[in-house]
Amino acid sequence: MSISEWLDKKEAEGVDVSQIALPDELSFDEAPDETVYFKVVKPCSFLCAGNHPFSTVERFGHWYYCRGQDKKAAIHTTEMQWRLFTKDRDLAVKTARSHIE
Repeated sequence: MSISEWLDKKEAEGVDVSQIALPDELSFDEAPDETVYFKVVKPCSFLCAGNHPFSTVERFGHWYYCRGQDKKAAIHTTEMQWRLFTKDRDLAVKTARSHIE
């Protein structure tokens, strides 16, 4: 089952999928059809392997998966992570940009 099919099934069951966590077997088995938006804030060296604030929008079928770490989070931390599933591309990109700019 694809991520898009799984989300459609959950939505049909009446589940609010906007903030749902994907099962591990789905999130690791499928690559996105398209990366619509990606931005990372990395003020330290490009060789730094620490965590940095980022925003991304990936398309899986007709669903957009927005996720990232808010720019307000400190560098090299895992705090302030967020996610959103939506069928609205414009909302997805607007949300991703609002978390990183």
